[in-house]
Amino acid sequence: MGIFKYQALSKQGTTISGEVEASTHSAAVDVLRSKQLRPIVVTERKNAQKSGGGLFGSARVKSEHLVIFTRELSAMVAAGVPLLRCLTSLGEHADSPHFRIILETVAKDVQGGAALADAFEKHPQVFSPVYINMVRAGETAGILDDILKRLALQQEKNATMRKKIKSAMMYPMVLVVVTILAFFGLMIFIIPQIGKIIKDLGGPDAQLPALTQIMLNISAFITSFWFIVFPAIGGGIFLLIRYLRTDHGHALLHRTVLKLPGINKIVTKVVVARFARTFSALIGSGVAVIEALDVTAHAVGNVVYEEILLDAADQVKNGHPLSSIISSNKLFPSIVSQMLLVGEETGQTDQVLVKVADFYEEEVDLAIDGLSSVIEPVMIVFMGGMVGVIAASVMLPIANLSKTVK
Repeated sequence: MGIFKYQALSKQGTTISGEVEASTHSAAVDVLRSKQLRPIVVTERKNAQKSGGGLFGSARVKSEHLVIFTRELSAMVAAGVPLLRCLTSLGEHADSPHFRIILETVAKDVQGGAALADAFEKHPQVFSPVYINMVRAGETAGILDDILKRLALQQEKNATMRKKIKSAMMYPMVLVVVTILAFFGLMIFIIPQIGKIIKDLGGPDAQLPALTQIMLNISAFITSFWFIVFPAIGGGIFLLIRYLRTDHGHALLHRTVLKLPGINKIVTKVVVARFARTFSALIGSGVAVIEALDVTAHAVGNVVYEEILLDAADQVKNGHPLSSIISSNKLFPSIVSQMLLVGEETGQTDQVLVKVADFYEEEVDLAIDGLSSVIEPVMIVFMGGMVGVIAASVMLPIANLSKTVK
């Protein structure tokens, strides 16, 4: 959400200037026109504070807000409430200020004669391609309320899976951060003092164990060149993140993840669950197979599988059945192609794939729980090993000094 400065002509022909809050430039223009003003110049104020995005807020629309909106819209449409009235009412009662203004814009577009899917398409940061295509199919087939129910269920499942993955990764990430901070704290504050005590006791010519000398050298380097070490680490992390956001880095990360033992199985199950649920929702909504494959490819969240599904769409155009295309690829479990074959033979592909999605979502839950139980002891052993190395580097010279004294 941004603040837009404007100059506009009133009904009387006078020039009026001011500011208006809107999500996009076109939305700002629509707001001005609704006030019976004719825009002349509309520019965004660069230093504008984002709506809901102050020090502690965010302009993003949370997934739970979108799920609630979808369920309420489905219920109102099924009850026969006119679509424009649904959007206006839901917009007035939306919890998120950002989402409220977006719904107001959508309502104005619908009032102007636009289809609901086209109005949603103007806000890609909130409504995904899957969402838009399913709504478009529902409008075309006249089953918008059923489609919205499917959408709400799909979003709830996706949100649940994301939360479980994030919660599983939170503990090891905290341990890694604590370990890194503890390492630098010991190297900067503790090891230099211990090294000074050891050298005072043993004298300038004392021969220190190799491990102790290595730790002292690392500590001396960090304390002497901290103004180089920390900016270098920060710059390296920044460049790595920036590279991973590029198309090449993104693809490299996804291909690497699929080669990591243990992690690759979880990623495969997550992708297959997303594919099955998204594709079944689109097919069940009446979207053509090729278009459904194209939309699903961009929704699975992995570049490798995206390329496979886009290639599958091209092969389906040439008359090949989807089940045989999937079966020829080793990245998809055999159960997927078998269930697709059953769906193609019975004409119930969407219902069959829902069962596949349910199965793999349960598998993801079990895999994440298993990974969490493995990560915890591994991280504890890692932290214990680091503390043990530092303790050994301190105790070895003390033991040598006690022998010399004897």
